[in-house]
Amino acid sequence: MDSLSIEEDMLDDSDDFIINFPPEVQKAIEEVLPSKDPLDQPDFNTIDYINSLFPTEQSLSNIDEVVSKMENKIQTIDNEISAVVRGQTTASQDGRQALDDAQKVIKQLFVHIKDIKEHAERSEEMVREITRDIKQLDCAKRNLTLAITTLNHLHMLVGGVDTLKSLQEKRLYGEIALPLQAISEVKQIHVELADQITHDFKEAFSGSNTKTVIPNKQLAQACLVVSILDPRVKKELLKWFVNLQLQEYNHLFQETEDTAWLDKIDKRYAWLKRHLLEFEDKLGNMFPQNWEVSERIAVQFCHDTREELTKIMMKRKHEIDVKLLLYAIQKTSNFENLLSKRFTGITLNEHGKQQLEPEDNADLQRSPFSGLIGRCFIPHLKIYIDSIDANLADLIERFQQDEKTHSTTETSDTHAIVLPSCADLFVFYKKSMIQCTQLDKGQSMLDLTRTFQKYLREYSSKLLQNNLPKLESQSLGTSVQNITRDLQKISTSGLIQNFSSLLKEGEITRFTKEEQMRICCILTTAEYCQETTKQLAEKLKEKIDPPFADQIDLSQEQDDFHSVISNCIQLLVQDLENACEPALTAMSKIQWQNIDRVGDQSPYITALTTHFKTTVPVVRDNLTNSRKYFTQFCIKFANSFILKFVRNIYKCKPINTEGAEQLLLDTHMLKTILLNLPSIASQINRQAPAPYTKVVNKGMTKAEMIVKVVMTPTDNEKAFVEQYMKLLPDCQQSDFYKILDMKNVKRQEQTALVELLRSHKPQLDKENKDGDNS
Repeated sequence: MDSLSIEEDMLDDSDDFIINFPPEVQKAIEEVLPSKDPLDQPDFNTIDYINSLFPTEQSLSNIDEVVSKMENKIQTIDNEISAVVRGQTTASQDGRQALDDAQKVIKQLFVHIKDIKEHAERSEEMVREITRDIKQLDCAKRNLTLAITTLNHLHMLVGGVDTLKSLQEKRLYGEIALPLQAISEVKQIHVELADQITHDFKEAFSGSNTKTVIPNKQLAQACLVVSILDPRVKKELLKWFVNLQLQEYNHLFQETEDTAWLDKIDKRYAWLKRHLLEFEDKLGNMFPQNWEVSERIAVQFCHDTREELTKIMMKRKHEIDVKLLLYAIQKTSNFENLLSKRFTGITLNEHGKQQLEPEDNADLQRSPFSGLIGRCFIPHLKIYIDSIDANLADLIERFQQDEKTHSTTETSDTHAIVLPSCADLFVFYKKSMIQCTQLDKGQSMLDLTRTFQKYLREYSSKLLQNNLPKLESQSLGTSVQNITRDLQKISTSGLIQNFSSLLKEGEITRFTKEEQMRICCILTTAEYCQETTKQLAEKLKEKIDPPFADQIDLSQEQDDFHSVISNCIQLLVQDLENACEPALTAMSKIQWQNIDRVGDQSPYITALTTHFKTTVPVVRDNLTNSRKYFTQFCIKFANSFILKFVRNIYKCKPINTEGAEQLLLDTHMLKTILLNLPSIASQINRQAPAPYTKVVNKGMTKAEMIVKVVMTPTDNEKAFVEQYMKLLPDCQQSDFYKILDMKNVKRQEQTALVELLRSHKPQLDKENKDGDNS
């Protein structure tokens, strides 16, 4: 109570004065506690505030309410201040306790650090004691070695300068080499020697002496001296000498001469071969072997030739055709390979060309000289790519003509073969890729890839897709007549009446056996193309330069061939479905309510079996090497045919109990036949693929369950509905109506049965709505 009274006194005293904070403090308060309340503003004016509350005389009517709100607000603020004051009492105690704990931890840490420092100082002192003698001995050895070396240099410098000058005047270069190496610090002598040796070489090879110069011992010894001098001296001397050797070449093959054009490019390379033989025979022994003078001449020859060919081809680019270009490239490639066998390429680094790393493919490792001349042809390789494009266009056109003039189907005795045109196309691709690899592995290879893509799409479209047989109309075959005749025989036994009305006059679309074989042939060709295109993409990525590899993508072309495969399978499925259509029509037209006994399987099942035995073996034998696509054919047909069969079951109305039993027998027989469909009429009894068996079992089991529900009597409505829900738990209300129509149940009775079904299955309405929406 005392503390409360003190706080109240403090709050009362605060009414007598106003606290004004400095601007900096006021700004900090506004950032921490932003407020738009006029009472919190530093320039608060009571008169303005009261005027804002009571702008008119009429507003004074609610003065009591405003005063009440202000008192409540004052009371709230007082309570908050009291709470803060009380909280500060405990906070101060907690802060002091935390500070004391921190000081204790710091003291303990300081003690540990002090102990570690003392241990480190003792260890350092121990190491110094151990190594003190070793350091002294090492220092003495280093100083002694330096003193001896300095004395030797001083002795050679004092005694060797006069000797070098004497040897220089007598041109005894052989005796100069060793002492010069020992006193290489004498730069002035180096400069004089370099000038003198360079002058001697130029004098020996000047004028008419260029061809007739005879190597002498003095120049050979001078080369040994140059090897010791500044490397720049050797570089400049060799540059002058190599250019001197190529003067004749540059004159004979300048761009104004007939020999400069591409058709005589082999004369350039013949000149270098002849010149190198003469050089090595006459002057080869004069230069040290590690100077690689012959290689330097060859490398500079390559640079000069590339520059000259680049200029002349740019000026006469309209005269270049693909035959001339390939001739020049082939001669150049052979010459570069010859150089790579003769020389190591060690001097190429000095000409700004880094030696190439070996490629992953060991058979196509690039030689150091590869492309040294040949890269001048790269800007003109579009001519080559255009030629490939034209050749491929002619090839595709020839393939089309061959397809028109030759037999429509090419098969072996057992299976369909790949169209020969397909193999010819990829052989051409392989040769073109290998040839382009020798020319350029960069942009030209990428352009060639795009040309490949273009004609893969054309082959897929013009040679495969467009050559698929088209469905043509033909009259109903003998099979339909056989169905009619067989079913009429049954009708004489009392099972079927007036069967002549079962079949409608019309037409059916079927492929001939040759057309079926043609489709299989195109399917196997598309499969081969798809797999080979994938391998082609991998090989192109391997051959092309790495920066372009990510741009190689033949997935669209693979999809095109896959689309052809899908179309072939769909045509085969559609053909077999068309063959089965008359039998299914006959099934739905049978007078099922007039059947009085269950016999053997119905004639329409026999007709279906006949069509299966006629068509499926042809497809199977022709897809022997494409079993996965034969399996796809079977699965697609089973999915489609079973749906049609179920729809036709619902058309078998009205039907009596004996008719339902006969229909159940037919359904079971058809299920057995479908399960054996992949190996039907085959001498080898192979088990059907598991995915296909699953499709047939699921679809035909549903068909059997539908017939079993039809066989269930409706006398006991509850039992009938329960049997329906048990056998067909996933069926919708529309299926229930179809079953009732098959049983010829009256509409009033149907309504009662549907209501009973809804009561047993409340979610049926929602499922029906979802099914309708889908």
